[in-house]
Amino acid sequence: MAFGWKLYGDGKTPPPGEAVAPDERLSWPLTVGIGAQHVVAMFGATFVFPLIMGLDANLAIMMSGIATIVFLLIVQGKVPSYLGTSAAFVGGVAAVRAGGGDSGDVVGAILVSGVVLALVGLVIQQAGPVVVNKVLPPAVTGAVVLLIGFNLAPVAAQTYWPQDQWVALATMAFVVVVSLALRGFWSRISILLGLVFGYVLSLVLDALSGPITAPDGAGVVSAHDRVNLDGVGAADWFGFPTLTAPSFSVNFSLLVLPAVIALIAENAGHVKAVGEMTKRNLDPVLGRAVFADGVGTVLASSVGGSPTTTYAENIGVMAATRVYSTAAYYVAAIVAIVLGLVPKFGAVVNATPGGVLGGITVVLYGMIGLLGAKIWKENRVDFANPINLVPLAAGIIIGVGNVNLQFSDNFSLGGISLGTIVAVVGWHVARALAPGR
Repeated sequence: MAFGWKLYGDGKTPPPGEAVAPDERLSWPLTVGIGAQHVVAMFGATFVFPLIMGLDANLAIMMSGIATIVFLLIVQGKVPSYLGTSAAFVGGVAAVRAGGGDSGDVVGAILVSGVVLALVGLVIQQAGPVVVNKVLPPAVTGAVVLLIGFNLAPVAAQTYWPQDQWVALATMAFVVVVSLALRGFWSRISILLGLVFGYVLSLVLDALSGPITAPDGAGVVSAHDRVNLDGVGAADWFGFPTLTAPSFSVNFSLLVLPAVIALIAENAGHVKAVGEMTKRNLDPVLGRAVFADGVGTVLASSVGGSPTTTYAENIGVMAATRVYSTAAYYVAAIVAIVLGLVPKFGAVVNATPGGVLGGITVVLYGMIGLLGAKIWKENRVDFANPINLVPLAAGIIIGVGNVNLQFSDNFSLGGISLGTIVAVVGWHVARALAPGR
């Protein structure tokens, strides 16, 4: 099934206890409305993460739409999901840029990871989903996700927060309050609401108190407005986003590659969640889903876009509306492609003040790290067992502390990549050496 949706009942909202299946749809006006909700749900993270990674937000939005369509075609419409920008790559990208890499190096490293992810998907499809837990058990996956998130702490503390500490503090507080005070859909887009709040607050402060004297993203101190809208006035209303050709480096690729582990776990979790909600066994298409995510990342990064992954935000929309129709996702994808062709929108996004990103990233990076702890908790990982405790402890400290291992003048391993290797290889070696008890 790709485009042959059956009309659900009379095309109206399903009654309590009922749901619209992936191969069904509501009336087209309602389907478009649900699709618009999916756009709003994915929107915040899909353009915030490219902004943080220094990539074109317009291109990221457009390619997320294209990647979503490709994903739905590969899984034959059986897994309703939207492919937005992945947070798992943020740490690796920060390491690439810290090592002197430019945007070409960044998207080249991401593209390599996309190829690896696609190959892993093919292996899973042939060997079955059980291979995921054998090679990457929850103990290891949780450790890798945790060190990826917490490795980013210096980026938030040293790059974004100092640009405007008071706006950063206000934005952070707003995100925390909104995520707790609001309910349902609105709480799920607290990051987007926080960005809008911080942006408006910065404009107000510029009007009331004038320029701020503070460092920019490169650490250069000067007097400047918090929000510079010169690029917005110069941008066209319609046009194609700026493309970036990938360039390849073994060192940079190794820095980004650990994100693949997070994406495998993420995809497996999302496919399982969708299967439970739709009351269908989706294990047979898990390999296809991972492969499709890899293909989406390869497509996006090959032209300079951001890495992709299935979005929990959109799974939340499905849970709230009980509409699992893939038709709504095609609508969302088309809207995203159109948005990507509006350069003025991208210029507004790129003008986001550093202080606002500071407030958002301290929450966002911490949330990424704590997802690792969530994986441990949900799978009841036993840290009284030295197999889990010792190698994972070493890997986490190496990753979070950016410990470096120099092999030669041109090759080294450090931070996320070295921490991941220690966690994964160390766990399997510990398991092989440990007594049976």
